[in-house]
Amino acid sequence: MSFRLLVFDWDGTLMDSAARILACIRAAARDLEQQMPEDAAARNVIGLGLREAMAALFPDAAESALQALSERYRYHFLGAEPTPERLFPGVGETIRCLERKGYLLAVATGKGRRGLDRSLAATGLAGVFHATRCADETCSKPDPTMLLQLMDELDVEPWETLMIGDTEYDLRMAANAGTAAVGVGYGVHAPHRLARHAPLACLDSITELDTWLEGAGAAAPTLSTGSGNG
Repeated sequence: MSFRLLVFDWDGTLMDSAARILACIRAAARDLEQQMPEDAAARNVIGLGLREAMAALFPDAAESALQALSERYRYHFLGAEPTPERLFPGVGETIRCLERKGYLLAVATGKGRRGLDRSLAATGLAGVFHATRCADETCSKPDPTMLLQLMDELDVEPWETLMIGDTEYDLRMAANAGTAAVGVGYGVHAPHRLARHAPLACLDSITELDTWLEGAGAAAPTLSTGSGNG
């Protein structure tokens, strides 16, 4: 195996944001007097696009109510909610090490564009990724469109692409796009759930990725593509 493009999920893979996401879902439900979802159910939808997540949590809500819930969620997530979020330990160092080795790096996330750009700026990673895709720009996971668009933009074949994520949605998206995948077991979905989708590995820490890539024979090529946030 020789991968050129590494595509990362954001929430639950690079960013420890589950507590903030859950707090914002609860706040949105409270604002609109909707029944509060159980935490387990709310955690389970992390990784989906916001519209799809709200539809899963509030299946009896009308479309107008789902739109209102989504807007209230954005309001809280983009500023009103005080619950912090931070990169998982070792993420910054790992991503920059992979950048130095010449990999193309991308993000495919269920976040909206405003939320991802905010997180990239706050973490100092805005200039590291060659391309990014968000759920409000294209189809939600596990539809393969995000990955297909990233591969097309960066001129990379499916067999040269590795998806790294913490949810079944990430692994199913990879399978649907014809790419390989690695799971991380510290995020939203438990390792036994990820194992159902036969990832090449399930890592206990993102810091293990570089060593795993070397062991998988995935020597990074020298790339001429300049970095920049897509």
